[in-house]
Amino acid sequence: MTKLRLFLIPFFQFLILTTITTNPYRGRAEPDHSKWAKTITHNHYEQKTTLQFYFHDNITGDSLTAVKIAQPENAGPGVSGFGKLFMADEPLTMNSSPESKLLGRAQGMWGRASREDSGLFMAFTYVFYEGIYNGSSVSILGRNLVTEPVREMPVVGGTGLFRMARGFALARTYFINTTSSNAIVGYNVTIFHS
Repeated sequence: MTKLRLFLIPFFQFLILTTITTNPYRGRAEPDHSKWAKTITHNHYEQKTTLQFYFHDNITGDSLTAVKIAQPENAGPGVSGFGKLFMADEPLTMNSSPESKLLGRAQGMWGRASREDSGLFMAFTYVFYEGIYNGSSVSILGRNLVTEPVREMPVVGGTGLFRMARGFALARTYFINTTSSNAIVGYNVTIFHS
């Protein structure tokens, strides 16, 4: 009996300590459930957050959000825009109107990475300003075939509330001006994080 007790006391102390240190809300407020974001406990060790927002890309006009920083001298015949590279600071809003509530900004680069189709390479950090997500960010890095109705890109990291993030983003073009190439894109992002 004494040997069993000597084993069980440290075992239960370990279980209690593990439970205390792995609490997903330890040291932070419970997530709010606003219209654009929802965080739930996914399992004992991580949370799942879903975000819905709109990305506004203006490469022409008075309110530029992206500027061309590189263009090849000769991309070759039949290649439309291949090699162009843009630096961007795009507003993220609650709905598709540019005047709607600002939730954050997408900062990074995108470029024409495909010689044969409209494939873009995107490397962006999405920084959020709203509620408990203020100051947190997620990074998305991947191919965006803009002619497809829905594009999937990977979430490769994050900071703040989204530390250790992984997941995916689904992008859908809400509006595009074929003359100016300015666009509004809806994003649904699913993030698993600590």
